[in-house]
Amino acid sequence: MNTELAPSAVIVLAAGAGTRMKSATPKVMHGIGGRSMVEHAVAAARNLNPERLAVVVRHQRDKVAEHVLAFDPEVTIVDQDEIPGTGRAVEVGLNALDAQAPVSGTVLVTYGDVPLLRPETLRELIAFHEDDKNSVTVLTTHIDEPGAYGRIVRNQAGEVTAIVEAKDASPEELEITEINSGIYAFDAAVLREALLEVTTNNAQGEKYITDVLSIARSKGYRTSALAIEDRWEVEGANDRVQLAQLGRMLNNRILEAHMRNGVTIVDPQNTWIDVTVTIENDVTLLPGTQLHGSTTVATGATIGPDTTLTDMTVEADATIIRAHGYGAVIGEGATVGPFAYLRPGTTLGKDAKLGTFCEAKNSQIGDGAKIPHLSYVGDATIGEGANIGAGSIFANYNGLVKNRSVIGAHARMGSAGIYVAPVTVGDGAYSGAGALIRKDVPAGALAYSETSQRTIEGWVLKNRAGTEPAEAAKAAGAQEPAES
Repeated sequence: MNTELAPSAVIVLAAGAGTRMKSATPKVMHGIGGRSMVEHAVAAARNLNPERLAVVVRHQRDKVAEHVLAFDPEVTIVDQDEIPGTGRAVEVGLNALDAQAPVSGTVLVTYGDVPLLRPETLRELIAFHEDDKNSVTVLTTHIDEPGAYGRIVRNQAGEVTAIVEAKDASPEELEITEINSGIYAFDAAVLREALLEVTTNNAQGEKYITDVLSIARSKGYRTSALAIEDRWEVEGANDRVQLAQLGRMLNNRILEAHMRNGVTIVDPQNTWIDVTVTIENDVTLLPGTQLHGSTTVATGATIGPDTTLTDMTVEADATIIRAHGYGAVIGEGATVGPFAYLRPGTTLGKDAKLGTFCEAKNSQIGDGAKIPHLSYVGDATIGEGANIGAGSIFANYNGLVKNRSVIGAHARMGSAGIYVAPVTVGDGAYSGAGALIRKDVPAGALAYSETSQRTIEGWVLKNRAGTEPAEAAKAAGAQEPAES
C-alpha cells in the first residue's frame, strides 16, 4: 500500500451553525491543543500536499473565512448557498475548484469539527481507496453502542452497499456496530456525476453526501469502507462537553508522544501541552505545567510545578518553578521563581536568576545577573553579574512614555532601590538600601539617599494608651515623655 499518495483535492466542511455550543464564537473556531478545530482539520489536510484545498463556510461566514485565511492563506474559501446539507456543501466546494480547472483523481471530504483526525489516517484512506480502485470509500469505525450514528451495510465481499441512518434502520441493521464517520475519498468524476442526482426529497429537506454512495453503487461503481480502531479520530464536537473530551484525548496523545521521545512528565493528568510546542529529550515537567503556543524547551530543563508558559523559549538546564511567562527567553541554566512573571521582550541570560515575586517586562538580564526577591524590572538592561537587592522598582513610566534604565556589569544594588528612568548605573557601582536613583551613577561609585531619622520616645504610651503595643512597650521599660 502506497501511503505517500497525494489527493487531487480536499474539501473541508465548516458551514454548520453549531447551536449546541451556545457561543458567539463559530463552532469550528473553538480551540483545543493550541489550535481551533478547523485549524486542526486544515493542518491535517495540508499535510497531505493536496493540489487544491477548499473550506466550505456559511454560518458567521466572515469570521470563519478570516480565521482560516489567517493561518492558511492558500485555502480556497467557498460559500454554501441556501440549499442545506452536506451533499450541497461538497457540491459547491467541488464546483468552486472545478472553476479553476476540472478536478480529476481522488477528492477527500473531511469536517472542520473533527480535530483529532491524523494525516496518517487520511493517507491510509487514500491508499486503500486507490489500491482497491474504489469510486467511493468511507472512513468508518466500530462503536459498542452506536446510538444515532449511521450504520455501514456491507455485502459478503466487504463492499459497502448502503449507509443507513439510525432512524431508518431495521432491527437487524441497528445491531451493526460499524458506523459512518462522514469522511470520504471519492473519484472526482463519479462524485461530480452522482451529485447531480442528489435531491432534497427526504424528511430533513437536505442534500445528503451519503446519497452519493448509493447512487454510485446503482451505476455499478465499486464502493467500500476503511475501518480504523481509534474512534476518537472521527469524533466531532457539537457541544462543550464533547469539546472537553476531545481536548483531553488530544492532550493524552501529545503527552504520550513527548514521553516516548524522552520527556519526563510526572503527572500526565495535570499537564497540558499544545500541539505547537517543541520539547527536547531529558526535560522534566512537574504537575500543573502548561505549555502553550510556540514554546520551545531545550534538553535538561525542569519546569513546574504550577507553571504556565506561552510563546516562550526555555534553554538547556533552566529551572522554572511556579511561574508565568509569555513571549520571553529563559537562558541556559537560568532559574525563575517561585511566583515570578516574565512578560514579552524579556531575556534572562545564562545562569541568571529572576526570583520570588519578581516581574520582568521588556528587559534584558545579563548572564549571571541576579534579581532574587520582590522586584519589578520594566524596560531595563541589567549587566552581567549584577545583583539587584530585594524590593527594587524600575520606574519606567513617566505618564507619557516608557524609558529605559541600565545597570552595569557586576553592580551591587541595595534593597528597596527605586530607579527613575532614564538612568544609567555604571559597571561595578554600588547603591545603598532605599536609594532613589534619579541621576546617572559612574562606574565604581556609591550612590545613596540620606534622610534624617527622627525618634520620638514614649510616643506609643502617650498616643496609644491601653493598646497591646503600649502594654508591651511599658513591660519593656518604655516611659512616657516628660511634659515640656
